[in-house]
Amino acid sequence: MRLLARNVRCVRGGREIFSGLNFEVSPGHALAVTGVNGAGKSSLLRMIVGLLPMADGNISVAGGDRELSLAEQAHYIGHRDAVKPALTVAENLDFWRDFLSGSASSAENSLEIVGLAHAAHLPASVLSAGQKRRLSIARLLTVQRPLWLLDEPTSALDSAGQKTFADLMKSHLKSGGLIVAATHGPLGIAAKQLRIGAAK
Repeated sequence: MRLLARNVRCVRGGREIFSGLNFEVSPGHALAVTGVNGAGKSSLLRMIVGLLPMADGNISVAGGDRELSLAEQAHYIGHRDAVKPALTVAENLDFWRDFLSGSASSAENSLEIVGLAHAAHLPASVLSAGQKRRLSIARLLTVQRPLWLLDEPTSALDSAGQKTFADLMKSHLKSGGLIVAATHGPLGIAAKQLRIGAAK
């Protein structure tokens, strides 16, 4: 599948954040969305996945599964980790596996890959910020989807966690996946740059 955006315009709180935005992401490629705080990086990701309406323009996919919407073929990880603190680490993954459609793999294996297997039985409320980010990354692995939408994906990760995640992103791209990431820093992977302007 290919992700296509044409003349996308974003308006928040009655003011234009950006307009005339065009890009394309092909299988096996990543797009790093950069810009100052308030430029609309997070808003763009939310528009792609359908959580925020566009003021104008179009975002679509070419190819992919015609029976599924764009959102159903994407994983969105926001800058805040979607973790239910009352559930254990393993129960959090079980929830997302059941909630999301798609080809599911072992939650235990996903936790092992991100270095959280030892914490599977612990309540998510006791996790550090970096561990919560690792749990969010495990969700990407537990339910397979071709498009990863990542908002500051390496935030809170230590150097080992950043390397592990970079390797996972490279593997996802090698298998034909797509990545769009809003970031202030390097992702650790080859990515085309899309800089969006400052808020007006």
